Amino acid sequence: MSALLTDLYQLTMLQAYHDRGMRGTAAFEFFVRAMPKRRNFLMAAGLEQALEYLESLRFTEEEIAWLAGCGRFTRGFVESLAALRFTGDVAAVPEGTPFFPNEPVLRVVAPLPEAQLVETRIINLLQFQVMIASKAARVRLAAPGTLLVDFGLRRAHGAEAGLLSARASYLAGLDGTSNVQAGMRWGIPLYGTMAHSYIQAHDGELGAFENFARSQPAASTILLDTYDTEAAARTLVPLAHRLAREGIAVGAVRIDSGDLGALARSVRRILDGGGLGAVKIFASGNLDEHRVREFVAGGAPIDGFGVGTRMNTSADEPYLECVYKLQEYDGLPRRKRSEGKATWPGRKQVVRSFDEKNRMAGDLLTTADAVPAGQGLLQDVMRNGRRLEAPPPLDAVRRRAQAELARLPEPLRSLSAAPAYPVAVADSLRALAEEVDSRTAAD
Repeated sequence: MSALLTDLYQLTMLQAYHDRGMRGTAAFEFFVRAMPKRRNFLMAAGLEQALEYLESLRFTEEEIAWLAGCGRFTRGFVESLAALRFTGDVAAVPEGTPFFPNEPVLRVVAPLPEAQLVETRIINLLQFQVMIASKAARVRLAAPGTLLVDFGLRRAHGAEAGLLSARASYLAGLDGTSNVQAGMRWGIPLYGTMAHSYIQAHDGELGAFENFARSQPAASTILLDTYDTEAAARTLVPLAHRLAREGIAVGAVRIDSGDLGALARSVRRILDGGGLGAVKIFASGNLDEHRVREFVAGGAPIDGFGVGTRMNTSADEPYLECVYKLQEYDGLPRRKRSEGKATWPGRKQVVRSFDEKNRMAGDLLTTADAVPAGQGLLQDVMRNGRRLEAPPPLDAVRRRAQAELARLPEPLRSLSAAPAYPVAVADSLRALAEEVDSRTAAD
């Protein structure tokens, strides 16, 4: 990704830092200020892409030439950018971990220009995947044990969003995606059926169904609702038996419109009555965690759901109030005191406690130097600009996310608003804030 994919003020600040020789060590932290109204928890995601970005950060010759000619920057500053690389350290909460407001999810410690420049892209990458993973986790909680597939590529807000939403939703517990590139890149299982246009391109549904089944003989999924859903199901019954004698399997049918619950019940009766009890029913069409929960709770005979637009755009909460703030510079803790946007100073750590059932019981936000080794959520993941370990396979991250969701307190697993999870602020951190306020007030 281009180093110019940033906000102008990052470069104007870097010019000013350059002019004054400000290259001291800075610590920035990414966190979410407030929990969205319709969320009980957030899920860490996007770390792999953030680290990839930091490792590959550099300005190309073309970009340097453009900056030199744009008239905004001095020659010496632009020339310095040619050698800029990220050389800092990063600590982060592992992907798949639930977290809460004001808890740092990622810390960058690097020379000030490097740590400053990466702000925009770090927020861009983490905010999006956290947002989608948090939404997808709710879909999974609404339908435990049910097949759930990401169907949202076509209405995602751009190609990168479509790709990363497939990753984030799989990480959070969905079973697969329709996104072929995501399947190739991360090994996410691929699922797909057919479009209404395929049916319409044929003179009749019988021919369409048979042609598709013969081209996908292992286990095809047949779309029923192009014309008359129940009539299509009745058309399929004798065809499926005839194809089965040739070793061609119809594995499932899909319903994409209408009253999905009622249609699923009528289609189930037709299939079962025709001896096709093993054929599954898959539903899609403007689904989210609330509609999925309604179908599951109502006992609708739906074996799987394709969840798209409302998840991939996080339609009910389409952004997070997240920030990347300077917490330390040149050996001194720093903090913002703006009304409604004050931050806790210094490098911090989150210590999580658990009850006798191994459920999350509460977090403590404290200074990083006050935590016994190995007890904090933030873990070292990069040193001197290089990752300490290869990224874990996405399947391993997904398993971790499922284990973490199982440790959520029961009220937080609900789709309804729950009492806020307890996050205490350590006395040591409060004392540090008072010390910083006293020092900066004296200045």
